[in-house]
Amino acid sequence: MLIGVPKEIKVHEYRVGLTPAGVRELKAHGHQVIVQTQAGTGIGISDAQYEAVGAEIVGDAATVFARAEMVIKVKEPQAVECAMLREGQVLFTYLHLAPDPEQTHALVKSGCVAIAYETVTDARGGLPLLAPMSEVAGRMSIQAGAHAMEKAQGGTGVLIGGVPGVAPADVVVIGGGVVGYNAARVAVGMGANVTILDRSLTRLAWLDTTFDGRLTTLYSTVDALENAVIKADLVIGAVLVPGAAAPKLVTRAMLKTMRPGTVIVDVAIDQGGCFETSRATTHQNPTYVEEGVVHYCVANMPGGVARTSTFALTNATLPFALALADKGYRKALLDDPHLREGLNVHLGKLTYKAVAEALNLEYQSAQEALKPWWQHPEHH
Repeated sequence: MLIGVPKEIKVHEYRVGLTPAGVRELKAHGHQVIVQTQAGTGIGISDAQYEAVGAEIVGDAATVFARAEMVIKVKEPQAVECAMLREGQVLFTYLHLAPDPEQTHALVKSGCVAIAYETVTDARGGLPLLAPMSEVAGRMSIQAGAHAMEKAQGGTGVLIGGVPGVAPADVVVIGGGVVGYNAARVAVGMGANVTILDRSLTRLAWLDTTFDGRLTTLYSTVDALENAVIKADLVIGAVLVPGAAAPKLVTRAMLKTMRPGTVIVDVAIDQGGCFETSRATTHQNPTYVEEGVVHYCVANMPGGVARTSTFALTNATLPFALALADKGYRKALLDDPHLREGLNVHLGKLTYKAVAEALNLEYQSAQEALKPWWQHPEHH
């Protein structure tokens, strides 16, 4: 199969869909890879490094899209990229279609086969291609929060770990999933006084054991949350309802009870955010102040540490990319129910139920879409 990797075009997006190690792996399996020039330079991967492992460097995105049978990216395709997709071409990337009708219609219209990283599942019910970015965002949330707490950034001027004789910061983490666990890990490591809230008693028990009593676990109720945020120096919003909008757990009224200069970091912002006052910001202007509280709501946090994020993401996506290339997309999806969950659009049909429901569009199950192979001749 001929696999193409275009350069990402979203503002301040430096990640890339394949690393040289990934290219080498695909080449070892007998596939060809073309990479758009400068695709990896933002994170220190040169064209020469791609060429050294057998990739062909091409001058523009149009060439990548025109020649590739499968396009591997990071961010959802922008309008100009959607226009270059063709019928039967495989697109493997993050899509986040539920809040994005324009992109959804463009993908349906193109007739491509769009497989979304964020809906691929695993045997434990996890989201293995979303998890590495959640790990990055969780760890980063404390780093970003600690910086925002500095006086010059509008914070209270509290050092997260304190020093001998001075109390450390109070950090509250809402949600004990992948993001919450990673945030707590860094905050505990920096010496903060950490409280984590969740609605799952088994998860709280696991966190309690894992941290060996070095943090406080609380069962999440409106009351518990209200009491925790009043005392906090830093609050991390780490609540995810897969594929759906995040619940607004911290209200404006609660914000008014918090100390001026308190910092909140809303990691759930790409799903709408879990603070009532959250609105998406960028790495260029990451924070704003509302009700005296500093809000950090950068929608693509992992993009800030693009090199680490690229390696973390491609470690997770490569086995799936190899399966798609080795077997052809149809057999790969039929063989692996977890990868099949990633199929969002197939030859003009929407094949992911939550997206169809969110956008009020017609839906066909992935199983159904893939079934009659003789009616869908493979496109070569």
